Amino acid sequence: PFHPLSDREMQVLTWLVKGMSNKEIASELNISHQTVKNHITAILRKFGVDDRTQAVVYALKRGWITLKDTTKQE
Repeated sequence: PFHPLSDREMQVLTWLVKGMSNKEIASELNISHQTVKNHITAILRKFGVDDRTQAVVYALKRGWITLKDTTKQE
């Protein structure tokens, strides 16, 4: 489905849905903490929301990401 995010922003959003901290996301994606912050800022701006929780709810409601997408495969 259409969404306004880049591939990397979608990766960051997926980790946000999992409840991970910026530091944890940076470690998972092998990018800097500041880069994660920059991606989150872009996500918030594109969605027109104020915080990461609102961003997650916004994306879930629109079907751009599902909870199934975030389940860990063992």
